[in-house]
Amino acid sequence: MADENVDGHLIEGEEFEEITSDEVDRVVDQLEKLMETVSSENIKAYLEDAVNNIFFLLYDDEDTADAA
Repeated sequence: MADENVDGHLIEGEEFEEITSDEVDRVVDQLEKLMETVSSENIKAYLEDAVNNIFFLLYDDEDTADAA
């Protein structure tokens, strides 16, 4: 079965990994809490990128626009 990697390219032979909204929400929440404890702006920027990347594994811009 083919799957897409983070860059959107197909990878042949890769299995599809199901990611639940509960897991995404839990990880995003933990990363946001961690960001509050960090004083380095560089580390905060990396953590914010991680939050966004993980969030958009499951949700897209339309989902966030609907919630607003």
